[in-house]
Amino acid sequence: MHMADALLAPPVAAGMAVASGAAAVYSISRIRKENQAEKIPVMAVSAALIFAGQMINYTIPGTGSSGHLCGGMLLSALLGPEAGFLSMIVVLTTQCLFFADGGLMALGANIWNMAFYGCFIGTYLIWNPIMKSSLFANMGEKAGTRAKIILASLLGCVVTLQLGAFSVVLETSASGITELPFGAFAGLMLPIHLAIGLVEGLITAAVLCFVYETRPELIQGIHRNSSESKFSLRQVLACLGILALVTGGLFSLFASSNPDGLEWALFGNSEEGYAANMALDEENYGIESSAAGTASAIQESTSFLPDYAFKESDSPAGTSVSGIVGCGIVALIAFAVSAAGRFFRKKAS
Repeated sequence: MHMADALLAPPVAAGMAVASGAAAVYSISRIRKENQAEKIPVMAVSAALIFAGQMINYTIPGTGSSGHLCGGMLLSALLGPEAGFLSMIVVLTTQCLFFADGGLMALGANIWNMAFYGCFIGTYLIWNPIMKSSLFANMGEKAGTRAKIILASLLGCVVTLQLGAFSVVLETSASGITELPFGAFAGLMLPIHLAIGLVEGLITAAVLCFVYETRPELIQGIHRNSSESKFSLRQVLACLGILALVTGGLFSLFASSNPDGLEWALFGNSEEGYAANMALDEENYGIESSAAGTASAIQESTSFLPDYAFKESDSPAGTSVSGIVGCGIVALIAFAVSAAGRFFRKKAS
């Protein structure tokens, strides 16, 4: 769902950047009031896991499309909505600047569409109410909690991806891109992201159920102490870290080559025998602007592994290197952001 700069008029892109910036300022102010040092390594490892997960496009059968993890629900379930949102900003900004994934001018919109809904709407309207409810009480504590995790993950991912997909439609419509009729574009974006959201929900539920079985107190809304944990915090983080590196460095080589949901809606996949959908020209579509040109020039100078590959090379090693290097960059930045927040909180105290 990474939007390119050509899909946005500069005023719309600026408005979305302000909205995402305001949410980031709010998140920072909330985190500065907390004293949760244990979140620092969790934030680093989980952000790396989401980066790696977003490299894996999974095929949506019968459509010619594919989807990938967004990760907002997963991060907010482990870190809380504010820390989860900041972690998503780290992931999306790293992808944009170093791997040319998503437009730089469109970064504010991508943060809003892919992070805000999953972290805040998903947490406050779906995750928290379900985890606090008495649903599945007759199944016993462990089985009932596991069932609530699965339900919240599935429902949360489906709803928040629908909101993100609909926001893409609204943003392009507000930008005045006449090649994208509102109804037709929405009719393509929402169903395909329903399927993508269901798969993301299953992935999110699987990871959270593993954490629940091994270190339940890491999950938001779970009130169990560390003495009930099967593994130490270091062991759980090591498992998730290894999963991130293997996913980014190895599994990414087997990702689907089909266009993702947004690209599929815009360009179709007729060369593989599927629908042409909006049938836009991939080389010439959307809006040209000086702001987009400047953003593109900056992005070209900062992205050292564009499209997760070596420049001017089709070697699959470029994908593996991108996955491993990207995980490392994201983990280091997330660690630094979290550690800096703790430092300034102590200084203020």
